[in-house]
Amino acid sequence: MYREVAKLILYGETDQTTILNSLADIFRKWESKESSKAELIRAIYTQVKRILIVATDYGFDTNLWHNYLTYLLITNENPFSITCEKIGANEGNVNHFAKNDFQAFLNLFHFDFGPIEQDLGIDAFSTISNYKAIVKKDLMYNKNVSEKVRGLSARLETAKDENEFFTYVTDFYKAYGVGMFGLNKAFRINTVNDQVVFQPINNMEMVVLDDLVGYEIQKQKLIENTESFVQGRKANNALLFGDSGTGKSTSIKAIVNQYYDQGLRMIEIYKHQFKQLSTVVAMIKNRNYKYIIYMDDLSFEEFEIEYKFLKAVIEGGVETKPDNILIYATSNRRHIIKETWKDRNDVNIDNGIHKSDNMEEKMSLVNRFGCQICYIKPDKKEFNHIVLELAKKNGLDIPEDKLLAEANKWEISHGGFSGRTAQQFINYMMG
Repeated sequence: MYREVAKLILYGETDQTTILNSLADIFRKWESKESSKAELIRAIYTQVKRILIVATDYGFDTNLWHNYLTYLLITNENPFSITCEKIGANEGNVNHFAKNDFQAFLNLFHFDFGPIEQDLGIDAFSTISNYKAIVKKDLMYNKNVSEKVRGLSARLETAKDENEFFTYVTDFYKAYGVGMFGLNKAFRINTVNDQVVFQPINNMEMVVLDDLVGYEIQKQKLIENTESFVQGRKANNALLFGDSGTGKSTSIKAIVNQYYDQGLRMIEIYKHQFKQLSTVVAMIKNRNYKYIIYMDDLSFEEFEIEYKFLKAVIEGGVETKPDNILIYATSNRRHIIKETWKDRNDVNIDNGIHKSDNMEEKMSLVNRFGCQICYIKPDKKEFNHIVLELAKKNGLDIPEDKLLAEANKWEISHGGFSGRTAQQFINYMMG
């Protein structure tokens, strides 16, 4: 095994503590008889446990060894894989190195573990190569990644040579991409040792726009702006503002689900992280994806100045905002920044011309959102329609008059008419 791992050029990992490198070192020690059988068995079981941990996190099944190798292939961001993401293979000398690596991976796929298992009296590799996983609920593992890994793994098992292997892998890169951006729809950011890192949101809510009853005009505006963006045309930053519980955040989640297969990704950023915005933009501007930087419930008090970082990133900075990045925000405030009557104290009146520096400063942020969509609370008739539609979608079989009577009692004590109140009422009735 260590001979095959040593051949890797593009996909070779410099970190010697990875599972693949650790296993390669174990096989080298086995052949050279550097370690005792007990030490080798202990070392093998340690790496097998690590494979089982990865398999549990991602719901791998059947052949965990093949799943693990496939996972390495689709998460390794190297010069070849990054140039292939969302585009596919192109002519170039880098393909020669890629096929060299794929031949090594093909040999690893069909590696014979029999000799070492027979010599050490173990069956660990045989077991993980023919594995039956415990059935888990979807929320207990990353189902989205699991399905992609197992699907590609099954195709790679049938590859006759490195050329077929090359075709299968590059087709995957073209369809989904590579690394965490290829496998996941949405991310948060964290700071580790003063470095910004992306953290995948493993189980994003699988909501679609049809789940949001009503608001057809609002949804259509959002669709038109997003389609222009993912298709490479000009598009605007979007602000969804209005009453709480009306589906602003749900609309953005649904948009990401709808256009994920066209390369749309979402990065959720909180107000206290706005200082890292420029760094985030620099990290993603050269990738072949379209990114929505998502800011939920965006608002600022008078003493908060973080909005100045946001203004600079959107349009005010020296560096132009990349074409593959848009900002989508939701807010209950139309103008985002809290306004008071004191803002009018500096109004100058001269021949009928009014100018207020405070008001201009506070309006300057919202004016950077070219797509502004208003969500207002439904009236009683619209609320009842939402309740009936949600009941139908959830298979709630209750006479209409009784359902609406209960819904109207519910909304009185639960925040009034809104889509959120309607959904909470349906949850209660189903419970």
